[in-house]
Amino acid sequence: MVERADINSVLSDIRSLRSQMQQSQQVAQDNSIRGRMDGPARVEQSNETSGFSNVLKQAVGQVNELQQTAGDMRTAYELGDPDMDITRVMIASQKASVSFEALTQVRNRVVRAYEDIMNMPV
Repeated sequence: MVERADINSVLSDIRSLRSQMQQSQQVAQDNSIRGRMDGPARVEQSNETSGFSNVLKQAVGQVNELQQTAGDMRTAYELGDPDMDITRVMIASQKASVSFEALTQVRNRVVRAYEDIMNMPV
């Protein structure tokens, strides 16, 4: 007797293959975009040592860049860009939020240290 394949198992196999294809296409697309957006930050090398103000300016610039990128991605998603998915938008938004929070904490610590130094008896 010939055994026929169950239609539900065939449909399940087709769906799993389709999802695997979509995931591999999404990974390839994300890798090409990630190289442009999520690549390592440019490190400026110079012969002289960086002062605290230069390090702080670079940190503020990087946080600003992350926030602008997240805003651009959010706008593209809201305008219906087919290449922009909600997960990438949310990850970029969270990266910007976390980096801003870290910068705020550093600022608070610096201000507290300055106040402690100013309140020291001379």
